[in-house]
Amino acid sequence: MARYTEPVCRLCRRQGEKLFLKGQRCLSSKCAIEKRGYAPGQHGPNARARRNKASDYSLQLREKQKVRRIYGLLEAQFRRYYEAALRSRGVTGVELLIALERRLDNTIYRAGFATSRQAARQLVTHQHFNVNGHPVDIASYQVKPGDKITVRDANRKLEYWKTLSGEKNEGNTPQWLTADKASLTALIQSLPTREAIELPIKEQLIVEYYSR
Repeated sequence: MARYTEPVCRLCRRQGEKLFLKGQRCLSSKCAIEKRGYAPGQHGPNARARRNKASDYSLQLREKQKVRRIYGLLEAQFRRYYEAALRSRGVTGVELLIALERRLDNTIYRAGFATSRQAARQLVTHQHFNVNGHPVDIASYQVKPGDKITVRDANRKLEYWKTLSGEKNEGNTPQWLTADKASLTALIQSLPTREAIELPIKEQLIVEYYSR
């Protein structure tokens, strides 16, 4: 499975904002944005200031890249999600975000079972979860209302899950999902809504990018 293997902190610096790709590190003083809040490259912190005003295309591209990096997708994967959203009957940009939110790795992250989407993807591919009683190791699996996600019995003895099961729910789980760390289960209550996706995303710019 193809994936990005370079330092992810460079992606945040290139974007010029925190994308929260490394979990708790992004909230600490070790965050790359806090230490070097400018784009990577040999020209240093003044390179961005010397550039001209961003064009419409630049803004559209930057927004598309931001969303792609947040969810950890390569370009070909992201474009397939867009094309599927374009064929749907709903608003293209909103349908795109909903499909990304319904990915199993994102759901695991939203449930609080992992500190980042990258960590959640690793847990999924290492076969830590059952969906409706059946093992699923595909990070892009689309969850649906009524799906029950549980940690497999064979993995519950690992120290990671023992520690997690002793933690309290922090209360930041989205409304379309309920999670219980004590029993290591999550239940999909409904499809995600645009209002529940609390990310600074301008999805219309992505639609404009692919429609040009």
